Amino acid sequence: MSPQARRDDLIRAALDLFGSRAPELVTVDDIVARAEVSRPLFYRYFANLRELQVEALRTVTDGLIDGLAGLEEGPPETRLRAAVRGLIDVADHYRAGYIALLRSGSVIATSETDAAIDEVRNRAVALILDALGVTDPSPLLSLTLRCWTAVVEGALLSWLQERTIPREALDTWLVDQLTAMLGTTAAHDKTATFT
Repeated sequence: MSPQARRDDLIRAALDLFGSRAPELVTVDDIVARAEVSRPLFYRYFANLRELQVEALRTVTDGLIDGLAGLEEGPPETRLRAAVRGLIDVADHYRAGYIALLRSGSVIATSETDAAIDEVRNRAVALILDALGVTDPSPLLSLTLRCWTAVVEGALLSWLQERTIPREALDTWLVDQLTAMLGTTAAHDKTATFT
């Protein structure tokens, strides 16, 4: 196995474990047992557990960004629904890692993971602006889109933990939330050109 493949295997093992317990509860021993490697091999690729946690969470954010990158063609609503479905799929795939990434007060949150989350948020806003055909958003439109990304994060966090509504309903509800927010913004923003 190449060094990069071995490193990826250790990250995959950590993410698998994050699927059943919070990242801060996963130990080096758990990871090496799952990856079927020795502790010395682990330390050849990662200086410590924290470094692996950050890399694993970076994998989650990269997955979210990649999910946003592959948009369907078509009208804005179709594209947005596809993007939201992609976010739900990635968040669900990396459930525990996603929860750890966004949970307030997570012991594994760092400035690097915060920057990665901001990158996902910025990509989501850029994607919506592109779908709407807006190149120079007003301050109120920018604020609306930032608020909606917070709604998506909060909804996904709750949904992943509670599963109180069917998955199929989640993306429709989130896109309808954005539509309602954009309608309200248009009513208050006379420079709006996205309706």
